[in-house]
Amino acid sequence: MRTFVTMLFLAASAQAATYTGSQACQTCHPAIYARWSKTRMANVVRDPHKNPSIIVGDFSKPNPLVTFKPSEVDFVYGDKWKQRYFYKKGNDYFVYPVQWDITNKVWRAYHPAKGTDWWTAVYPEDQAQRPTGPLCDGCHSVNYNVTSHEVTEWNVGCEKCHGPGGDHVKKPAVGNIVNPRRLDLTRANDVCMQCHTQGKPLKNPLEGRYYDWPVGYTPGDRLADTWQLEEHKLGETTFTHFPDGTAHKNRMQGNDFVQSVMYTHGVTCFACHDVHGTENNADTIRPASATCTTCHSSLDATAHSHHAAGSSGAECTGCHMPKIEQTIADVNIRAHTFKFAPGNCNVCHKDKTAAWTKENLGKWTNFSPWRY
Repeated sequence: MRTFVTMLFLAASAQAATYTGSQACQTCHPAIYARWSKTRMANVVRDPHKNPSIIVGDFSKPNPLVTFKPSEVDFVYGDKWKQRYFYKKGNDYFVYPVQWDITNKVWRAYHPAKGTDWWTAVYPEDQAQRPTGPLCDGCHSVNYNVTSHEVTEWNVGCEKCHGPGGDHVKKPAVGNIVNPRRLDLTRANDVCMQCHTQGKPLKNPLEGRYYDWPVGYTPGDRLADTWQLEEHKLGETTFTHFPDGTAHKNRMQGNDFVQSVMYTHGVTCFACHDVHGTENNADTIRPASATCTTCHSSLDATAHSHHAAGSSGAECTGCHMPKIEQTIADVNIRAHTFKFAPGNCNVCHKDKTAAWTKENLGKWTNFSPWRY
């Protein structure tokens, strides 16, 4: 009961407070701020007019897909798997219909087709009529205003996860800022899931525009009060899901995670990740397999995985977090259901058939024949 009351108090305090921007947090939290400022969270969208070197796409050679110059780019999005290019028109931003595939170093068209994302049914085909405000910016900024289209801060700043910090800046106290670690399981994970899920707002449209992010959500709230996850149909492969319900596309870590045994056992996103920044890929607290063995320390990796110790096949993520969710072209990211499915084998063993996988799993005494 005390936890619930505390959560309500924190949420109410956050709603009443004003936003200040991450810079205001640096005074009292310099070390955390320094780490965060180097993360992709802090740099998901950037202004090339301030630093032209952030543009990684190759503009040196003519390409029929590329109809603009770097000088005509007002924002770039991303620098790990893909980079997209925004331009400003009025008080909205729009995405040029092309993106740079960072892995393969090629230009690819960017145009969500009808019948893919749900919002393609309510927005024109013309990319120049699909503003990023309702479709992207709510997750790439802090405090996006649906009326003025202005933000307190671009990128995933401190207040995106901790709520508005005006009161806390004036008088720092535990009770006037949201700390996800002090929230119940659902609300703690909701802080991450506000952006790392696919779905739609319960109330749509808003002021004549359809939004693809949870408008009105503030850390400490119950995300399900403003947001619904994409539905999936078991047995069917859709744009968003595989037949077993695992995500089919990028940025659906939360859709995966709520199905997992980890979630039902009280594990939080930040049990594995530190979004303030680490030296590890995806800002995991420890290197990937070491993260898993923090809790699963009794497993014999060789006996459990049927792969030699130290090999890539013995890594927990290889079988339980296969790279099967598309982010661009043939570049995939890891699933977050943590389920082991026979098809996971062929993510690495690309030259083998499903029959080969079935035959070999049949020899595993620790793997039930009813599961393949």
